[in-house]
Amino acid sequence: MKIYIKYMVSIRCKMIVKSALDKLGLMYGMVDLGEVEVKGPVSTVQVKALRTMLLAAGLELMDDKKSILIEKIKNVIVEMVHYSDELPQAKNSNFISDKLQLDYTYLSNIFSETTGITIEHFIISHKIEKVKELLLYNELNLTEISYRLNYSSVAHLSTQFKKVTGLTPSYFKKLKQRKRIPLEEV
Repeated sequence: MKIYIKYMVSIRCKMIVKSALDKLGLMYGMVDLGEVEVKGPVSTVQVKALRTMLLAAGLELMDDKKSILIEKIKNVIVEMVHYSDELPQAKNSNFISDKLQLDYTYLSNIFSETTGITIEHFIISHKIEKVKELLLYNELNLTEISYRLNYSSVAHLSTQFKKVTGLTPSYFKKLKQRKRIPLEEV
């Protein structure tokens, strides 16, 4: 049985979910961003307890198919931008469509209708958060960051960064209090 979980966007979230499942004595296989494969029967009492435990940690169980699909799209993007060493060389639309085995136009329409923003804007927001993270680590220069995140040039990255944050990347790097947005709020 698959269980779908909203706001599950990090390794820490996976640990929280595994801990909750262990406390409830539920056997599980795969625990991935946004979904868990539970082995064996799950009682309604266990589902209710799991829902309560997850809510306390800022996570939610999802029941309706549209919400589950939106969360799958978000998780593919989060994984693509934040947890892979390099972004895929394929177009974002092809990558997402291939990963979810659904037509991109269909995915795009449902995503925009439900969230109020396009998939591309969601990707851009996450890429900018990744740029902030990489700037804070101070391990890569802007050229390396733009290459790693598939920007056509440093100028393109800088323009997009300024459009989203109101700051240039170099000014952001100089700030004493650098504000990043938690992944689940992007």
